[in-house]
Formats: sequence, structure tokens, C-alpha cells
Amino acid sequence: MNKPIRTIAVFCLLLFVALMANATYLQYYKAGDLNDDGRNRRVIESSFARERGAILVGRTPVAESVPSDDRFKFQRTYPQPFKYAPITGWFSYFGQTGVEKAQNPVLSGEDSRLFVTKLVDLLSNNASKGGNVQLTLNAAAQSAAFDGLSALPGNVQGSVVALDPSTGKILAMVSLPTYDPNLLASHDLTKVSDSYERLNNDPDEPLLNRAIQTRLAPGSTFKVVTAAAALESGNYTASDMVPGGATYQLPLTGNSPSGVIDNEGRDCGSGRIPFTQAMENSCNTTFAALANELGADALVKQAEAFGFNSTYLKDFGPQAQSNMPTDMDDAQVGQAGFGQFEVQATPLQMAMVAAGIANDGTVMRPYLIDEVQSPELDVLDKTEPSELSRAMSPANAAELTKLLVATVDSGTASPAAIPGVQVAGKTGTAQSGIEDAPPYAWFISFAPADDPRVAVAVMIQRADVARGEIAGGLLGGPIAKSVMEAVLR
Repeated sequence: MNKPIRTIAVFCLLLFVALMANATYLQYYKAGDLNDDGRNRRVIESSFARERGAILVGRTPVAESVPSDDRFKFQRTYPQPFKYAPITGWFSYFGQTGVEKAQNPVLSGEDSRLFVTKLVDLLSNNASKGGNVQLTLNAAAQSAAFDGLSALPGNVQGSVVALDPSTGKILAMVSLPTYDPNLLASHDLTKVSDSYERLNNDPDEPLLNRAIQTRLAPGSTFKVVTAAAALESGNYTASDMVPGGATYQLPLTGNSPSGVIDNEGRDCGSGRIPFTQAMENSCNTTFAALANELGADALVKQAEAFGFNSTYLKDFGPQAQSNMPTDMDDAQVGQAGFGQFEVQATPLQMAMVAAGIANDGTVMRPYLIDEVQSPELDVLDKTEPSELSRAMSPANAAELTKLLVATVDSGTASPAAIPGVQVAGKTGTAQSGIEDAPPYAWFISFAPADDPRVAVAVMIQRADVARGEIAGGLLGGPIAKSVMEAVLR
């Protein structure tokens, strides 16, 4: 064989080896990733050709596939679109979001746990169906949260999250403004594209799930974390005296007026005052002073024990981490003590703070997916509750509960009071940091305080009310009350 022929033969051999290597890489190593890629149109079209599994709240589908008379065979529908859209997301020709994306292998029927079902369908020559996903949501609590938040005046931006303190189950998750996922699941692809562009460009961000993706200053609801750190230090109990006073000069600010913290007219005494009075009246001066007394390390450690600076939601997302700054000077520590400076939290995070206190100081990992089911409703997998962290000792959690019960009985959190039920709660109002923008209103609570079954966080980013009426108790308290009543009913 002469040299030119040998060279061409070797070159062709190398091309053949490269082709085989690429085919092996794509069909073996990358097959799973390519199959799961939301941009894979062959997979999407195949999914439209089979009956996708339902997303269930109780026994009621909040997302299901119905027969269609076009080339796709099945149409994805959302019977209660606005109430559940931030959770279900949508399934369309262009991709998926929310639970539709997170649980796509199950819903599409591709999950390995559905192997037996797929095999039976193949042998019996039946069309393959997807599995069902059972959510942890409580339908009554979800409705109460949605109705309460929607009843606020104007173009509301806000969220409500409710948890079962003992398990971490998400009982309610509402985000406003919301949208109709049916528009994005349509088989009219031009309309789908137009609807997505309109929603995506909306300055109110209706596609954003504010429950887990929006971080805002938690304001006075963070005083609960500062109080927890004070109790955990061993220096205080609920019956002790704490720093009070009408004003507090932040360290490192000299006599500058900008470094003066006040209480906006609330009764915070002078000198030292009862811890109960400080919590009932949400005294900024008390919690700024306590934060400086405890120091940055103790405050950061306590916040992180409740979940700040971490990602904990495994079965749903994307989730924004709540932020507790770790590099602060003494003035910034004082501001952080009452939920300002760079402290930022999602509504889910503040619900976890309330739930952790309610659960004797143990924070459970939150979860949304209760069960994975076969098309015949056989349970294939069930989520087992798991502990995320130990935020407080049971004794100190009980002490903090006393303070929060007093705040509902006699303080700023009274709008959440439920006749015949002991409720623990805390209000919050946080400056937005945006010039001329109204503050944010927060409310956290749990009930019954002596045997907690539900913990709630309400965040109101915007509502069309007079600036003087924006307060966590006034706006968020009644919503939290209705959600707690829905669970306890």
C-alpha cells in the first residue's frame, strides 16, 4: 500500500473513531441531560402525545391533561389557574416551570419508578401515562391566603406561606401578582409566545414566585431572631429586664442624628424595661442594643440556625437564599438587630423562623411534594420529614413563645388573635431603601401556641393604602389569622 492511500485510510479510520466516540457520548453519557433539557422539542412533542400525570391538592387536580383534537393529542389545563400558578408553573411546547419542571420525569412518565407501569402498558398495547404528584398544600389554607392577599386594595405585590411546624410541610404558598398558566400551555404557539413576552416584560413581575424568590428586609419580624439569640446566650429569660429607652445611638456614629434609633412613638420606657414590654411594643431601641450586646457572631449564628445563608428547598425552586450579612461593624450590627441594614429574607424563611420556635426550637426542612403516585394512584414514593437544624433549646423556645403570645394578647400583633385559641405572633414594617417608596409590611405567627399546627408568614411588598396605614399587624395580621383558622378548623 503506497503512502497516500495509507494516509487516507488512517484519516478515515480516525474519522470513524471520532464518529463512534461522539455517538457514544451523545447516546450514553449525555442522553439523560438531553432528554431532560426543556429545549428538546422531540421530548416535548412526545410528552404532548401522551397523557401527562396530574398535580394534586388533596384529591383535586390543579394541573391535568385532557384529550385534544389537534396534533398534540392532549392539552394541559389548570382548573384554578391564578391561585396555584406560582406553584404549578406551566407545561408548554417551549418548556416547563414550577412543579411541572421539578417533577417532569414523574409527570411525563419517564421516571424510573414508573418502569413497571410503562412495561405493563407496553405489553398490553395501551398508551403510556404519566404519574401523579401529590402536593402538601392544604386547600382551605391556600384559599384563605389567596383570598386574603387578593382582598387588599390596588395592584398587590406580596406573598403568604404557611407551614406545618412539626413536619415542614408547606400548607399554603401564594404569590401576587399571579397569572393564568393556561395561556402558556396553549397549543396556539403564536399566542403562547405573545403571552409569555407580555408577562415576562410586565414590571410587576407576575411570573416571579415571591414566596421563595423575593428577598426583602424583614423589619421587626427579625427581632424574633435577635430575641432567640439573647435567650440562647443564657443571659436572659422572658421575665427579665432588657435595655429600653426612647432613643439609642448606634456605636461608631458619634452624636450624628443619622445614627439615632427611635421607636416611632411606642412606649419603650427608659433605662431597663420588661422583655415582654419590648416585644409587645416592638422597641427598636431594645433590639438594637441587644444585638450590640450579643455581637455579630452570635447574631449571625442564630440567623443561620434558622436557615439564613443556605438553600434548603430540595423538591421545588429556584429558591433565593435569605441573607444575613457576616461582615458587619458595630453600627451595622445594631441595625441588623431589628431587621434592617442588609438583612433580607424570603416569606418562606420567615415562616421557618416562626415554625422553628413553634416546634420546640427545631427547624424542619420545608417540602412541597408529599407523594409520587402511579397513574393508578398507587404510592411510589412519599417524602419523610427531616430535621434541618436545631435553632434553640426547647426551654428557650418556650420562653420566646411567651413573649410572642403576649404580643398578640396585648401588643402590636393583636389583629391575629383567634377567640379561644392562644396565638403567638410578631409584626414587622421595614423601610424599602427606595426614595419615596412605601415600606414593606410583614407578619409572622403560629397557633395554637401550646400545641402548634400551623406557622404563617405574610409579606406585603406593595398595596394601594395610605403610607400611614402600612403596618404588619394592620395588613398582615388578619390574613395570617384567616390562614391559621383554615388549618385549625
